[in-house]
Amino acid sequence: MEIKWHDIDPGTGQRRYLCAERFAGVWRFRWKLQRRGEWTRWLEPTRAMWEHVLDALERRYWRREGVEQKDIDVVKRILADVIRDEDG
Repeated sequence: MEIKWHDIDPGTGQRRYLCAERFAGVWRFRWKLQRRGEWTRWLEPTRAMWEHVLDALERRYWRREGVEQKDIDVVKRILADVIRDEDG
């Protein structure tokens, strides 16, 4: 499963294309700066990225696009851990 979107790179202020991919139960994030450029792997996801993935999964779930409730639950647990780590 892939979720693609774009945002603004906090380091450079440029548009950045992002992709979250789940394969074999593991989420991996990657990015690129040009639409047709090469993907750079192993991006460390931020809280905002996990929130975007959760939102996309929830929308796909209601449209029955191959998302199960357990997929949403896993991302909610990951997001809760990220929030807990941020709060200290």
